[in-house]
Amino acid sequence: MPSNATVTAPAVHAAFERPALRRPRDCVVSGVSAGLARHLGWPVWLVRTAFLALTLVSGAGVLLYAWLWLFMPWDDVATGDPAVKAYGPQVPTRRAPVAWILTAGSIVATLATVAAIAVFAGNGVVGASLPGWIGGVFVATALAVAAGSWATLVDRRDPTRGPRHENAVRAAVTVVLIVLLLAQLSTLQQVGVAGFVYALMPLVGIVLVYSSMLVDKWRELSGERVRRIREEQRAEMAAHLHDSVLQTLALIQNRAGASSEVARLARAQERELRAWLYDGDAPADSDLATDLRDYAAALELDYPVRIDVVSAGLPAERASGEVAAASREAMLNAARHAGGDVSVYIEGNENAVDVYVRDRGPGFDLDDVPADRLGIRQSILGRMRRAGGSATVRRGVSGGTEVHLRFVTAPVPFAAAAGAPGAATARVSTADSEAGAEEAHG
Repeated sequence: MPSNATVTAPAVHAAFERPALRRPRDCVVSGVSAGLARHLGWPVWLVRTAFLALTLVSGAGVLLYAWLWLFMPWDDVATGDPAVKAYGPQVPTRRAPVAWILTAGSIVATLATVAAIAVFAGNGVVGASLPGWIGGVFVATALAVAAGSWATLVDRRDPTRGPRHENAVRAAVTVVLIVLLLAQLSTLQQVGVAGFVYALMPLVGIVLVYSSMLVDKWRELSGERVRRIREEQRAEMAAHLHDSVLQTLALIQNRAGASSEVARLARAQERELRAWLYDGDAPADSDLATDLRDYAAALELDYPVRIDVVSAGLPAERASGEVAAASREAMLNAARHAGGDVSVYIEGNENAVDVYVRDRGPGFDLDDVPADRLGIRQSILGRMRRAGGSATVRRGVSGGTEVHLRFVTAPVPFAAAAGAPGAATARVSTADSEAGAEEAHG
């Protein structure tokens, strides 16, 4: 009995564990109701009904909603989200067109106000101090200003909307406010000086709509200033560390040799420090060169090897492709069997990519490898053949082994393909890999 209680207690505790009180980034307007419903375990419609019911109690629902909107944080962002790369990690997506809803309300209030002006001012029924339509002017102006401000400060960074949506909303509310202004000016004869004062309200609304652009620009300039200061501090730190720590780590590698444990640790620390200094805050793209550099850094910690990865051009092949997998296998074989210095050269464009992995070991002939050793035949040659590419393995001119991988990502003209490096090695097998390598480098 005690053992059963011990086993079931964590399960009961986990069953009542509530999710964090956070707003989802894919929301209707603000995500407050959805986040609170998820935290409480209630249906979303029930939470929204509760907010409406509390609003009838002296506006408590509006105050509670506004308080949660201000202080409830957003959900964490997934690393692979494309919206994060384009707009940054703090950008939610709202399904409701809030700006257009406010614009529609402003249009309705303006039409009602113009109709009231036509009825009362045309019949001469105008109050001396406070015309009957002044409430409509205030409501229409407030809704127009809210629509323009929302489009500029909120929707501009929404991935589903952007600057075009902002410009369209601003143009619409500007037309609404101009119509409202002209309607107010048409009542100057009946209202007098008070009508001119009331006509200033739409004019102030136009100023407020376009002043939100200044707020947005000021926010962008402040962010740019912070980024510039951060880059300057990073540059100063990089210069200082380059003159001290990085040079010391490079000296340790040269004195200790590539195969020593001290040199491998020093090189790993140098890679990590350079990546922190020069890569900045932007996440590295998952491309072929980045993937092979990361894999080379991991191999240097496990084997007595020094791997230099050099990339030329912009290969279209991604890190998850077959070329990357075959390249990692070739690098692993070089680190495990040759050691010392290994060079990896990547050359590519939008049509094709070539990868050369060269070591300075004793070298070997592919025909001398036992038939049960499938590392090269299946993981490199077979993988590239199945993917539609080519691979060759040969002895280097000055010793060692060279592995050449080639993958064509787009069709090329026949004349260009005939003279392109590696065209003669489009199909690879175990028997003709040596001849294909000679033709590719001939």
